[in-house]
Amino acid sequence: MKKLHLLILIAFLANAIQSFSQGDNKLLNDCIASSGKDASYLKDFTINLPEATNKQRPPVSKNSIILRKNTTYRFTVCSESNSESEAIIQLFDTQRLIASTYNKKTGKCYKSFNFHCSKTGPYNIFFYFKEGKKGNAIGILSYVKKK
Repeated sequence: MKKLHLLILIAFLANAIQSFSQGDNKLLNDCIASSGKDASYLKDFTINLPEATNKQRPPVSKNSIILRKNTTYRFTVCSESNSESEAIIQLFDTQRLIASTYNKKTGKCYKSFNFHCSKTGPYNIFFYFKEGKKGNAIGILSYVKKK
């Protein structure tokens, strides 16, 4: 009897894990596809952030990468449908904000932006949700093919 319960538990867990990973894979695949046919997938970033509490800055996911000179990259972000807000990407060099999917002047969020790297070195990518809301998203770093 214990073996039967163990087999049922293993089958249940395997099904749950497969269902969860298929959902992640769908969002990942959809986001890669939305990056465009002129972009080649390089790396993805999974973002799971809680909601900000009173007067707290929005929670942020920070990632460091090395980018190469004379290369054009595309940064794309896709929020899960159950997220409370849109995910935003910000790209920084060591001292300043270089690009973002959020335009503060208009309040509009964009799905992606291109960045032509003029200097090889470390860069930081910050992901957060607009207005500090909680959510899940996938960020994609792609190489934009030369025409």
